[in-house]
Amino acid sequence: MIKVVKFGGSSLADAEHFRQVAEIVHSDKDRHYVVASAPGKRYAEDVKVTDMLYRCYEMVRAHEDITEYYEQIKKRYNDIIADLGLDFDISGELEYVKNAMLHASGRDFAASRGEYLNSLILAKFLGFSFVDAENVIYFKENGQFDAEKTQQMMQEELKKYEYAVVPGFYGSMPNGTIKTFSRGGSDITGSIVAGAAGADIYENWTDVSGFMMADPRIVKDPCSIATITYRELRELSYMGASVLHEDAIFPVRTAGIPINIRNTNRPEDVGTTIVATATTYDKKHIITGVAGHKGFSFINIEKDMMNAEVGFTRRILDVMEDYELPVEHLPTGIDTISMVIPTATLEGKREKILAAIERRARPDSVTIEDGIAMIAVVGRGMAKAKGTAARVFGAMAAAGINIRMIDQGSSELNIIIGVDDSDYETAISAIYHEFVK
Repeated sequence: MIKVVKFGGSSLADAEHFRQVAEIVHSDKDRHYVVASAPGKRYAEDVKVTDMLYRCYEMVRAHEDITEYYEQIKKRYNDIIADLGLDFDISGELEYVKNAMLHASGRDFAASRGEYLNSLILAKFLGFSFVDAENVIYFKENGQFDAEKTQQMMQEELKKYEYAVVPGFYGSMPNGTIKTFSRGGSDITGSIVAGAAGADIYENWTDVSGFMMADPRIVKDPCSIATITYRELRELSYMGASVLHEDAIFPVRTAGIPINIRNTNRPEDVGTTIVATATTYDKKHIITGVAGHKGFSFINIEKDMMNAEVGFTRRILDVMEDYELPVEHLPTGIDTISMVIPTATLEGKREKILAAIERRARPDSVTIEDGIAMIAVVGRGMAKAKGTAARVFGAMAAAGINIRMIDQGSSELNIIIGVDDSDYETAISAIYHEFVK
């Protein structure tokens, strides 16, 4: 069996965390390839090394002296090496990074060195080989990730090593310069390595024991999710749940490799496993999770006999396209239609949009209403359990919440409701406690 394991910045923040990581990796001989992040925060007021490197880059651009500030970065790495008792000198590497930044090596190069340096230390501490991501992860001339070339080169390189560490977050452009991933960071690298290695499982180690059924800032001690499908994950992620970015999932999803989210500080916890499909569900809870976020607006349009007017909806959507407005949902009635739009996208366009709708559709009335929150109740078991929608609506009624919008897809994987922003937290809590007694 081959396992690819990725450790986030919080899991590699200091020497003590390095020891935890080493114990996890060495406890299972199937953990062949490790993807490492830059050192994260050691405590609440601390600064991530990547942010410190970004700061150095900005200081250089502003013609400020980085000598004193860069010493703090050097100290972070040297403290880790000293505390681990390693006979390992990276002073040359540290000096090279500083000189490269002073000679305008670029923002991506500066940011990527956090992962590079940390991976060198981790490889030494684990006794693993080091594979520089610069030599196995590639981007095209236009800056897009080159999946085909990366797959080929990564496979060829990994075959040379039984055990290796690969730094996350970056690769290289055709001209040899460093390029970082814009989103997902080391999570994307871990997924790429897992796909190229033909891994049986991709373990993503962080500081939480998997995904929760609800936001712990709203619901106290929510239950964890043992198994979730990619489709459920996408629904919860889309509605604001703090989960892996889609870019970090795609390489393993297409290869059919499950992802296991684990907690470095609690390695005994089984975490959450993300799978392609699942035939079973938690019959005790029915739903997999509930998530959402505030900040939506309704564009409400009324017109008599609208349903008989051919092309009416198309004309409305043409206006949305002209003003580059994403329509999240489109609830309709016989003489009414509403469009759910992220409020932020309306900034500076409101009067123009209203005028354009008036001009093209000739409605009886058109208004914009702000202060709407959208909530998704997600679960693969919902299609098989009778009365799920009734329980959601009953929970809202019991909590005294007025539902402003209802939408359910044909797959019955989710129910989406709109409520006033002021009712958002109460609604999340009410739905969760309806299904989790």
